[in-house]
Amino acid sequence: MKYDVKDLSLATEGKKRIEWADHDMPVLREIRKRFEKEKPLASKKMAACLHITAETANLARTLKAGGADLVLCASNPLSTQDDVAAALVKEYDIPVFAIKGEDHDTYYQHIHACLQHDPVVTMDDGADLISTLHKDYPEKCGQIYASMEETTTGVIRLRAMHKDGALKLPVFAVNDAHTKYLFDNRYGTGQSTVDGIIRATDILLAGKTVVVAGYGWCGRGVAMRMKGMGANVIVTEVDPLRALEAAMDGYWVMPMSKAAEIGDLFVTLTGDIHVIRKEHFEKMKDGAIIANSGHFNVEIDIPALEAMAEEKRSQVRPFVDEYRLPGGKKLFLLAEGRLINLAAAEGHPASVMDMSFATQALTTEYALKNKLEPGVYDVPREIEDYIARLKLASMGIEIDELTEEQRKYLDSWEMGT
Repeated sequence: MKYDVKDLSLATEGKKRIEWADHDMPVLREIRKRFEKEKPLASKKMAACLHITAETANLARTLKAGGADLVLCASNPLSTQDDVAAALVKEYDIPVFAIKGEDHDTYYQHIHACLQHDPVVTMDDGADLISTLHKDYPEKCGQIYASMEETTTGVIRLRAMHKDGALKLPVFAVNDAHTKYLFDNRYGTGQSTVDGIIRATDILLAGKTVVVAGYGWCGRGVAMRMKGMGANVIVTEVDPLRALEAAMDGYWVMPMSKAAEIGDLFVTLTGDIHVIRKEHFEKMKDGAIIANSGHFNVEIDIPALEAMAEEKRSQVRPFVDEYRLPGGKKLFLLAEGRLINLAAAEGHPASVMDMSFATQALTTEYALKNKLEPGVYDVPREIEDYIARLKLASMGIEIDELTEEQRKYLDSWEMGT
């Protein structure tokens, strides 16, 4: 078995971490039990470019239980949990190509290693696997039943590819599933982003002015959690409806040009490039902290910050770089501008990833049963409803069912007041 991980001796600790996460992933466990019996993915080669975490490991175990011949690589250079990667190789016989802190070249070598596995199903977290497939292995696109994309950033890229006529295979926008974005993006990103910032900095959030760039579901989650920790929250937006919603949710709303002057902590969650740039750095207060919780580090114009700085002190504490600007002002960049929740913390809690990865597993099964043309597809609603019911049952929650009278009323147009 070919693989590339940091150190196989870390496997024992990694297995403990995987098993701990599994306790809080009851929906995925139920799916894994069925997959073990039915083998719906039997002999199908799969490649997944995901964050190599304990939660992802339990998805990988589920896919393997279903019969998949799976290989994994990292979807971000700083998001790999090296002990988990080692455990997947040594304890579960799943090839992994991922090392925390790997450089740009190694990152793409690992993606190529996965694509050389000749997968017929792929999973992506940011669309790097699919974009590399189209660029360097276009002849392999025709053998792909479907790909699953789990991030807002990735879905944006894939919809752009489809619009330009460049997408050569079907993709499920798992990120757009209700069982994903309403929970994973809001509650997972909200909690884990705060967790990563606190681990990296040990700052008190109460009383701080926190600028949240973007009020999508991830931004909503971070703003909500920051407010709950006692911070004064500013939201910046380009979408008028989202800006209006943020204002009505009780947040200050203003352009980044104004927010830059008063913010103590900045968090980007937009999926777009250079949301914080030179003119914003120039206005920031001495000691301002800058973090990103969007998928790619392009949201912060780091080259501009590097060019402005008279001095850079790396790792003044783990995952914190200090930039001293002319005049003596210091700005602090967290985790090299990469995903703070995965770089400095452990990513989303297992309970919320339970639904996201259950959606991944069941959509994979669906894709193998249904021949699809190239394009971007929504996750079927019946899959979402099934997962939601399993999650409710695991939480001991019961809900009402429609009576025949109620069902008839909703299906008719003749009955009124």
